[in-house]
Amino acid sequence: MTLVNRAGTLCYFSGMRAASRYRGFARVFTAFALMLVVSLFGSTTAANAEVSGRGCECASPSIDRYQQWLASGEGTTVPATGSLLVRDGRQGYTAKVSFLNAEWHVVVLWLANKFEAQANLSRSSGFWLTYSATDDLYVQLRPASQWSGGDKWLTLIPSTGGKVVRKFFSFAPDKWTWLPELGKPGHTFASALSEARGFVFVGKTANKITFTGLTINGYQPPCV
Repeated sequence: MTLVNRAGTLCYFSGMRAASRYRGFARVFTAFALMLVVSLFGSTTAANAEVSGRGCECASPSIDRYQQWLASGEGTTVPATGSLLVRDGRQGYTAKVSFLNAEWHVVVLWLANKFEAQANLSRSSGFWLTYSATDDLYVQLRPASQWSGGDKWLTLIPSTGGKVVRKFFSFAPDKWTWLPELGKPGHTFASALSEARGFVFVGKTANKITFTGLTINGYQPPCV
C-alpha cells in the first residue's frame, strides 16, 4: 500500500497479509497517489520522491529517516550535548537547538545514522531542507577521511527570520566555499561528496534553529 506522508512524498508499506490478488490494485493505487502528489505539491516534489525512494520514519525518533541530530558540545548551545530531537505532534519530530553567545557552535547530523558509516552522494544534485533560523548559519559537508577540524567545504544556510521554509541547496561545486577563519580544505569537494559522513551545521552568532525536513536527492538513509 502507498500513502503520502506529511512532507508530500510517498511512503511504502508492506504487510504479511498482502496476497497476489491485491497487487494489481496496489499498482493502480500507487499510480493514483503519485498523480495526487503532483497535483497537490508539484512535479518537483513527486520526482524527488521517486528518485530518492524515500520510505517512512524509523521506529526510533527521526526526521525523514535521519535519526542522529546531535549537539556536539562545541560552543554554548541548548541542548549542550545529545539529541536535538523533540516530539512535534503525535507522530513527528523536530530538531531544535539554540546557539548562545558570539562564538562558533557545532551541531552534527550523521547521514547514514552511524558515525562509522558514510554515503556516496556523487550523483546527487543536492538536498531540500525544511528549517527555520533567526540568523545565518552554514552547513559543512564532512567526509569520513577528513572528519575533524573546521577546514571543510560549506554553504550558507540563510536566516529565515524565524519562519519555517523549505529550500533547495545544490551540490554544484560553485555553490560551496570555505571560510578563511576555519581554514581551507585539503581535499576536493568531489571527494567529500563521495565519502560523506555527515552534515555539520555551524554558526558564530546567537541563533534559534529548527529542522523539520531533509531530503537528499537520490539517497535514503538506513534506519539503525
